[in-house]
Amino acid sequence: MTTIQLHHLSIGYRGKHHTYPVASGLDASLYGGQLTCLLGANGVGKSTLLRTLSAFLPPLEGDITLLDKPLQSYTDKELARALSVVLTERIDVPDLRVSDVVALGRTPYTGFLGGLSSADEEHVSTALEATGITHLAHRKLHTLSDGERQKTMIAKALAQDTPLIFLDEPTAFLDYPSKVEMMQLLHRLSRTMQKTIFLSTHDLDLALQLADCVWLLDAEGHLTTGLPEALILDGTLPRFFRSEGVSFDSTTGHFSVIHRPTRSTPILTTGTGLPLLMLRRALQRQGFLTLQEGAADLSVDAREDSQKAPHFTLTKQPGHALQYYPTLPSLLDALESLT
Repeated sequence: MTTIQLHHLSIGYRGKHHTYPVASGLDASLYGGQLTCLLGANGVGKSTLLRTLSAFLPPLEGDITLLDKPLQSYTDKELARALSVVLTERIDVPDLRVSDVVALGRTPYTGFLGGLSSADEEHVSTALEATGITHLAHRKLHTLSDGERQKTMIAKALAQDTPLIFLDEPTAFLDYPSKVEMMQLLHRLSRTMQKTIFLSTHDLDLALQLADCVWLLDAEGHLTTGLPEALILDGTLPRFFRSEGVSFDSTTGHFSVIHRPTRSTPILTTGTGLPLLMLRRALQRQGFLTLQEGAADLSVDAREDSQKAPHFTLTKQPGHALQYYPTLPSLLDALESLT
């Protein structure tokens, strides 16, 4: 089901005497039951687009259709029952409990001072359970970790019971395991609750692995959308994120850092599995040019022994002298003395 449509949308800001466009000619759609990630460099207009779709900013031109109805035609109350927004800003209210914050999501139905009915209480309980924070219900908001706080705000959005949820950088300030958990949670909620979840993020690898669709907003204000894997296959993603020092590995589907060789001695690397991958990464970071085939005065073979422990064999040409190293640091120390 299509929940939101952009038609020739132009976004930006209006001053007293001038208009400041950020992006124009945007055509795209969001769908129920999908997680969509908005990607782009700092300053290209991701926040402006998110604010425009949330009705915080009026569009400069074009149309936004929300649930088959023009966005501008919604009253505040109608919009609050159709769309919930989770912002990056921290909210610190010392005496507010988690359950109190989540219950604020029911405000469009109760009024700000309205009491909660049994149905409202059920929505709050369901939201706490869906985000896995029922055990935190009576904790004070200011005692929570960043990850727990973000889950609380997502639970508030769920309690609001809207078909669409927008989030601005929901993984900002989180450590990597928490980022993964947060993105997995949002993906699961989009599926199990048939929500349209749309978020901006800089966590490229996570977005490519978990998003059903990505929106790519470039510095010229152009928007490209599609399935992440399709955009990889047609070359769009590698071109979009091309920059000096970064490359896209077509075998793994991930971006990696390019290390420029600073040493004159190339090293032929052979072996299997993770030891070989880690060997090449360590050598390239140390400034060595690593070869995958051909001949070189130095070669290193990396593989696991019968006990699954990595070991490294250094061969010096000519002479075919062999030396075994049980650890990668010991091998790197030996190479330092040779080069």
